[in-house]
Amino acid sequence: MKIEFVYFYGLYNFIYDLVKDMYSEVGRPSIDPVILVKLTFIQYTFGIRSMRKTIEEVETNMAYRWFLGYGFHDKVPHFSTFGKNYERRFKDTDLFEQIFYRILMTAANKKLISAEHVFVDSTHVKASANKRKFEKKIVRKETRAYQGRLQEEINQDRENHGKKPFPPDKFDKEETKEIKESTTDSESGYYVKDERTKQFAYSFHAAADRNGFVLGTIVTPGNTHDSQILEPLVEQVIEKVGKPEAVAADAAYKTPAITSYLFNKEIIPALPYTRPRTKEGFFRKQDYVYDEHFDCYLCPSGETLKYSTTNKEGYREYKSPKQICTTCSFLSRCTESKDCQKVVTRHIWKKQIICVIIKM
Repeated sequence: MKIEFVYFYGLYNFIYDLVKDMYSEVGRPSIDPVILVKLTFIQYTFGIRSMRKTIEEVETNMAYRWFLGYGFHDKVPHFSTFGKNYERRFKDTDLFEQIFYRILMTAANKKLISAEHVFVDSTHVKASANKRKFEKKIVRKETRAYQGRLQEEINQDRENHGKKPFPPDKFDKEETKEIKESTTDSESGYYVKDERTKQFAYSFHAAADRNGFVLGTIVTPGNTHDSQILEPLVEQVIEKVGKPEAVAADAAYKTPAITSYLFNKEIIPALPYTRPRTKEGFFRKQDYVYDEHFDCYLCPSGETLKYSTTNKEGYREYKSPKQICTTCSFLSRCTESKDCQKVVTRHIWKKQIICVIIKM
């Protein structure tokens, strides 16, 4: 198709430079690429289900026509026009990402963005897929972004406690899990929130500033946990906008790995306090006092839980003396273990979470 554009002067001129290599100088005139992009703006801004419905709205909505540059009697494109152009030109390109960051840069130049404090969260979007049509598959568990850093610190912690470091194959052992894969949309993920909310969906992860401007986005299958995406999302914000002073998120992101990552980046984590989920009638974890100097825990009866090992998940294990616990009057409130031994765990990055609570 031949490029024959009627240029829209203003904010959207830069799109012509982004798409000029996607068009030919020969053939019949094409639809102006700015119109194609503006159609998607209308669709997603007003939550219209499909491009077919979007075109129907444009035909009768004067505001939409004005935005696209069409007069009342001008013929609007067929709904399949965008789909064909997407498949032939825009698919597998970063065109829309370039447009997103160009608009974001314009907002930044106008001093509209306040990126010192970034707010991170995700929302689930239902996929157009029947939740009853799926295949069960065994897949390999994805390696976490911080796994290499965690493995190094685990082995260092074991050596500091006189334990042998784990061999590489201890960490590299392939772990699998069973998932439900949609036969309609294999890229979606099976999302379960409660008994009534079970569906194939996508997770839209976004980082925004205090004024509501989206600074970065990542879309994943709906069964991807929020905490796995914070690190790449913050890296995206740092690369495109700059390093924030603080990152705020809900309790789903309150993990030792995330707080450690943010502190290492000299970013303040702003995460909520979460109440301990202890079985009723039992001592809470905070009732076991950690002694940092001697690296041990003290139980409510005053006995010492000594360091035992650091497991491959990064948790130190502190165990109580069995022979004393057997006759302890607090045993029924302490543990249900058959060998009458209480085990308290503490992540090697626990100190970072404590710093978060103190700072807040």
